[in-house]
Amino acid sequence: MSNLSLIQSQPAGAALAAQSLAPLTQSYLRFSLGHQPALLSTRQVQEAIATPAASITPMPNMHPALLGLINRRSQVLWVVDLALLLGLPTAYPNSQQYHLVQMQVGTVALGLRVSRIDGILSLPPQHLQPAPAHVPPGLVPFLRGCVLQEGEVLLSLDGEALLRAPALQAL
Repeated sequence: MSNLSLIQSQPAGAALAAQSLAPLTQSYLRFSLGHQPALLSTRQVQEAIATPAASITPMPNMHPALLGLINRRSQVLWVVDLALLLGLPTAYPNSQQYHLVQMQVGTVALGLRVSRIDGILSLPPQHLQPAPAHVPPGLVPFLRGCVLQEGEVLLSLDGEALLRAPALQAL
C-alpha cells in the first residue's frame, strides 16, 4: 500500500470516529411556567437559582414582563417574567421567592422568572417534535419544538428567539 492511499483513507476513518462521538442525547433544564412544563437547552443555561424577590430592582415605565434588574456574580441582568413574556397565565404560590433561570446566548445574559425548576432532562434529538395544534399561535415563534412525555406536552424554548421578543427590544 502506498503512502498516498494511507493519507486518503484517514479522512474517512476520522469521519466515522466523529460520527460515533456525536451525542446520543441532549440535555435540557425542565421548569414550569404556571401549569405549563417547558424546556431550555442546558447549552443556553448558566444557572438556575432561587432568590428573594427583594433582590430585584424594579425599573419604571417598562413592559410588565420586565421585572427589573438583579446583580448576579458582579453582572447586572434584566429579569423577565417568562410566562408574561410568552402570554401564558401566571401562578406563583410564593411571591417572596423567585425561581430564576439565568440564560445566556452569545454575549447576552438574561434572568428568566419561572414558577418552578424541575431539574435536568436528557432526550434523544428525535424526541423533539413540531408544536401540536393546541399550542397558542403566539408561542410558536419562541419554540424549537415540543416533547410529548407521559401525557404532557413540554415546550422546548429557543433562547435566541426569546431574546428577539418585542418586549425585550427596548433593552
